[in-house]
Amino acid sequence: MKRKANISSLDTPKTNGYDGSMLNGLNILPSYTNYFNLSAAGLGLNTASVFIGGILGPPITGLMCDRLGRRPTIFWGSLSCLLGVILQTAAQDVAMFVIARVILGLGIAVSGIAAGVYLSETFMDRYRAWGVGLLNDFYYVGALIAAGITLGTGEWSSTWAWRAPSLLQGIFSILCIVVLPFVPESPRWLVHEGLLDEARATVALANSNGKVDDPVVVAVFKEIVDTLRWEKENVMTFRQILKDPVSRRRLLIGMSPGPFSCIAGNIIASYYLGPELDTAGITDNVAQLKANVVLNVWCLFCCLIGTQLVARWGRKPTAVMTQTLLVICLFIIGGLSKIYADKGSATASSVVYGDVAVIFLFQGFYSIAWTPLLILYPPEIMNYSIRANGVALSQFMLNAFALVFVFIMPIGLANIGWKMYFVNASWDIVIIFLIAYFWVETKGKTLEEIDAIFEGAKHSNVPDVELVRTGKEKLDVPVVERAIYEDEVVQMKKE
Repeated sequence: MKRKANISSLDTPKTNGYDGSMLNGLNILPSYTNYFNLSAAGLGLNTASVFIGGILGPPITGLMCDRLGRRPTIFWGSLSCLLGVILQTAAQDVAMFVIARVILGLGIAVSGIAAGVYLSETFMDRYRAWGVGLLNDFYYVGALIAAGITLGTGEWSSTWAWRAPSLLQGIFSILCIVVLPFVPESPRWLVHEGLLDEARATVALANSNGKVDDPVVVAVFKEIVDTLRWEKENVMTFRQILKDPVSRRRLLIGMSPGPFSCIAGNIIASYYLGPELDTAGITDNVAQLKANVVLNVWCLFCCLIGTQLVARWGRKPTAVMTQTLLVICLFIIGGLSKIYADKGSATASSVVYGDVAVIFLFQGFYSIAWTPLLILYPPEIMNYSIRANGVALSQFMLNAFALVFVFIMPIGLANIGWKMYFVNASWDIVIIFLIAYFWVETKGKTLEEIDAIFEGAKHSNVPDVELVRTGKEKLDVPVVERAIYEDEVVQMKKE
């Protein structure tokens, strides 16, 4: 039986999306907040503790990916998620709940980083935007499921109103563990470990339905082999970034989507939709839970549109457009929330509904670019030697910022209210200029061809893959195959 190279069904984003939406719903439920007797600070700690695990996970994930492989790392991360879910469901006090969420966050970080690296290294270049982007788009599939479940359990009088949604979160990790034995390892990792035949078979599965002598397969395989050989000969390790300006530039650009997406402003609606709707005048618990469901349907629709834009239009222009729209929305939300804060119940209903509408637009605009780019862009920018550790660093920065912002947002909303939106919009303006000036476009290139953007040339003498695929360049398959294995013999003698 052939193993499929496409595993876009990997469930880490579903777990993460489910977690965010579930906590959004739980933070609205009195049965949850009353059980733990949560203040604003306690609410922030319970919610943000998952990011403590998110900070602990990345430092070990890069090493695991490079030493064990991408697939085993996904497995251990999923197992950690499952343990965290069990402990979270059984939590008897705040301490146990927080510890469980730390373990859950660690698992989400480990499996999420490994899954992003795996898919970027396995999908064919022309479908990589969809293959990798959909991984994070599934965030909203999990979020939508959680929103529906918390809406259904929201009126239960027992603690199972929040324990049941928590327990069901483990389904995604179980599905991931079940799927893993049926998918191959990353071809880049296999080549790096000297397993050329296995790597070529995986490339063939992704590019030609298993036909190993297809010209496109041979071109992709030759690029991978040549590039990784060049990196080994030039000692391109993660430590090299401290000495190499090109590697430092790639690392800084590649890690930027993590913090940029985190501080864009979506944390308010992703984790604290209830308090945000309170500032807009929507205070009924059931109405807020229903809004949570509708919001996730809308965001799923928008991120699918965004993935198409990223694939067709490009990574950089999509990010600039989205970030600009976010700034506009934040200023409008802040202004409308100020009107409600000044007038209270006397506020016109048009202002209230207008505020809610712009909140929804904001989350949709965020989903257009940041949902697919958060997973897609970092592994594209970084070469193999720094890819796993670089993506891990991006996720580390995301979780570090998220830990701070998820904790302070309820405090900020409670103390300065609508002004929090203006503060957020101000630093988002800075991000627009950083993206426009520093980011590079990666659309339509293999991971190895992206080297030419930073280093002036790719490290393989075969034509670009897309030229071979479209028939604009011809490849002498027997000659290229012979060169691959002759070079490998020479390399083995050197070692």
